[in-house]
Amino acid sequence: MPDGAPTPTEIIHVDERTVACDGGDGALGHPRVFLRIEDRQVMCPYCSRLYVLNAGAGHDSGH
Repeated sequence: MPDGAPTPTEIIHVDERTVACDGGDGALGHPRVFLRIEDRQVMCPYCSRLYVLNAGAGHDSGH
């Protein structure tokens, strides 16, 4: 993470480049957003969850 970047609240390892985040916690969450992992990781701008692409995953085949 670059200097000055927010600290992740949670790190979630995923196998797909597109992830949906709603912050969890039901009514305490946030609007569902779809995030695209361009390189190896992406952070949710609402809740600072960090989604990390698993090694060997995320090959764009199909859509």
